[in-house]
Amino acid sequence: MQPWLKVSLLLCVFGFFRELRPSEPFVTEFLSGEWRDIEPEQLNRDVYPIGTYSHLALLVFMFLLTDVLRYKSIIIFSACVGIVIWSLLLWTETLAALQVVQVLYGTYMASEVAYYTYIYAKIDRDKYQQVTGNTRAAVLLGRFLSGVVSQVLISTGAMNVRDLNYITFGAQTFSLLWSFVLPPVKTSVYFYSSARDDTVGQPRPTTTTVADEPRASDPEQHRGQTTSTSTTTAQASQQHGQDGRSEATITAAVAEKPEGQNTKPTTMAISSSSSSSSNNGNGDDDAANPARLPATPPTARVTFSASRAVRLLGRHFVAAYRQLPVIQWSLWWALAMAGFIQVQVYVQLLWHEIDEDQGTLFNGGAEALLTLLGAASAIVAGYVANRIFERWALWILTVCSGVQGGLILYSGFATNIWVAYALYILFGAAYLFMITMASAIVAKYLEEDSFGLIFGINTFVAIGVQALLTLATISERGLMLDPREQFKVYGGYFLVLAIIYLIAAIVSACVTYAADTKAEATGNRR
Repeated sequence: MQPWLKVSLLLCVFGFFRELRPSEPFVTEFLSGEWRDIEPEQLNRDVYPIGTYSHLALLVFMFLLTDVLRYKSIIIFSACVGIVIWSLLLWTETLAALQVVQVLYGTYMASEVAYYTYIYAKIDRDKYQQVTGNTRAAVLLGRFLSGVVSQVLISTGAMNVRDLNYITFGAQTFSLLWSFVLPPVKTSVYFYSSARDDTVGQPRPTTTTVADEPRASDPEQHRGQTTSTSTTTAQASQQHGQDGRSEATITAAVAEKPEGQNTKPTTMAISSSSSSSSNNGNGDDDAANPARLPATPPTARVTFSASRAVRLLGRHFVAAYRQLPVIQWSLWWALAMAGFIQVQVYVQLLWHEIDEDQGTLFNGGAEALLTLLGAASAIVAGYVANRIFERWALWILTVCSGVQGGLILYSGFATNIWVAYALYILFGAAYLFMITMASAIVAKYLEEDSFGLIFGINTFVAIGVQALLTLATISERGLMLDPREQFKVYGGYFLVLAIIYLIAAIVSACVTYAADTKAEATGNRR
């Protein structure tokens, strides 16, 4: 088995068992049932909001700590936190203990970043697409089986909702044991990287005259190679249409070499356009012709550098958010994610209010169907032409937000539990389809190593907006709404989002029309 595939499978096993939490679809029934006997209103105002605030407070810290500690330690830590959470749920009864659980749950969710970023620091970049699919599939499979298993056990009477916590506890324990099998990571994106990355943001080293001249037999292979950063930037702007965005050279060492051995570096140019791929893969050719190599040491030692990390973080941030498509899609991404997470957290309280006698408990089935449809919609999104979404982005985001708002608004008025389940599943499937498209489009404009940072920033904004929604609708300083009224507000939230993008779409269309008209008039006069 190839080393990259082995590491990917090891991580996927961890991710599967981490997500195997069949108790979660029925957590409200468990906490409000005979075992805890907490009123749904108290859960709504005194328990669930704490998890949101904890997640927000720890997200940035956990992102940076993950990079500093190089992933594996945080993965182990998250598994330990999971064990503590479900131990407290099983063997404590006080409200204070439950509030501690929510603080820990926010920590548990914030540390999830280590799972998603570990693999990118451990394998070569040409395997990113495969391992991304593997890790996502493991998560979806864990969630799907959680819903199916919990629903079957509850429907057949084989277990009650409290007993489901034992399965979750066992899965978290296994994930902890498995996490020790994961190989350690020697490098990270920001704090532990190659010493030659100290040149980030500085001109590239001067190359010899041979390197500056493209070979006649292969004119495309060396396009854009110059002796100064300014010339490279100008050419990149002309070729890719991105003002001021230069390519960055990143050197990655093979991770599987034993400690103390230097490895042959692989140099790769980061670009947002597929045309840059013509420059990749020439490391062996360069090595064969020393005259064409930059005047830098052949090997680089991995060192810790906070200043280098700050420079690289700043450069990635500016390079990403100076581009209009990134802003358009990231804004929707963050705001829609905030609404989706808020709906997920409080939907069980809505179901509990609609079906107070608990005659129909299909929570697990609803979550399983949502996961299945979400996976299918994500696959479909992979075959949809991105250029269509980019051309009509504002209109598509308007329609999608409006549909989601209508579904959630109707949920607030629903009196049939099956209708409520169906509305939730449709809402979630639409969101998962669009978030897949959003992440794919945003990723096209990012430097390769900045994926985690930009996605993390979008998530941080989403959790921040979710916290504001919680304060406004649930807290004592807010409206203190019941679940039905909350969902009416959440529906209105998505409708307002649709109106914002509708206005932007109309303005954009008017500007484009005016520009086309002016250009046509100028052409006629000539």
